[in-house]
Amino acid sequence: MMRSVQAQECYDVARTWFAIIPPLLCPVSFLIDAPFGRFAPTERSILLFDGIKSWMVMELVSPITFVYTYLHSPLSPIYYGSAPPLSLSHPPTLLSTLYLFHYLNRAVVSPLRTPSRSKSHIIVSLSAVFFNIVNGSLMGAYLSSPAAQSFLGDAFTRPLFWLGVGMWVAGFAGNILHDEVLLNIRRSAKAKGKARAAADSDDNNNGKNKNKQEHYAIPHGYLYSYISYPNYFCEWLEWLGFALAAAPLPSFASAGQFLSTISPPYIFFLSEVLLMLPRAYKGHRWYHSRFPDYPPERKAIIPFLL
Repeated sequence: MMRSVQAQECYDVARTWFAIIPPLLCPVSFLIDAPFGRFAPTERSILLFDGIKSWMVMELVSPITFVYTYLHSPLSPIYYGSAPPLSLSHPPTLLSTLYLFHYLNRAVVSPLRTPSRSKSHIIVSLSAVFFNIVNGSLMGAYLSSPAAQSFLGDAFTRPLFWLGVGMWVAGFAGNILHDEVLLNIRRSAKAKGKARAAADSDDNNNGKNKNKQEHYAIPHGYLYSYISYPNYFCEWLEWLGFALAAAPLPSFASAGQFLSTISPPYIFFLSEVLLMLPRAYKGHRWYHSRFPDYPPERKAIIPFLL
């Protein structure tokens, strides 16, 4: 019992700070470009790493910490040190499976199918590892906790649970669909780069410089007709649905009550919004500055609004 009490104290501290930090970082992110992707530094540096490998390493941290924490149930006096029921008929385990499916695609399938990715600065990888350790641990601890077991006890009979699961499925599918549009752009650019390299073999340096920027083009189709970052929008839909299915809404009566009642699924969703919104806004502006013919009617991340 004492160990679960100590774990609860650590959980509450981590949960509170994890809810506080993203709102503080959001305005800073509008001023500073995270050095990866289209904002990756172009000069050589020992602090820059292969984009695909670093992505896989930092994203695998989340499912690993999640599985470890979920299987050890640190907040449960009953299951402490052991797993809750591992059956899809057990709502927390079903939601855990959705979480792991997301990261199977994000950390393994998607990067392995990516023909190229810009180098990533070590600060990005370290920040992501920290985020994923905390988030994976909090999510695993919550879903295996008595609070989640109680809230989700009758989940299969509640329409909101299935609405949330449906939103997760739609967001997950939309994320993959729109990522595929970007992957096709990179595949096409890589093929063109190889053809150009063969034709201009006497101009190796110039060929390399062109190839670094060649995988950026205007994406078209699906929600790209309305927004620049439909993959971000779909990920927000995915994790909002997950939160609706997994946890009760926090109290908005006061800041103190909000922090004391917000659970990891909602913290994760809010973190995604607050940390991805600045990058979507700046990336949207980058598209307009890079491509004079970029569709002026497109919004950044929310159709018709933002």
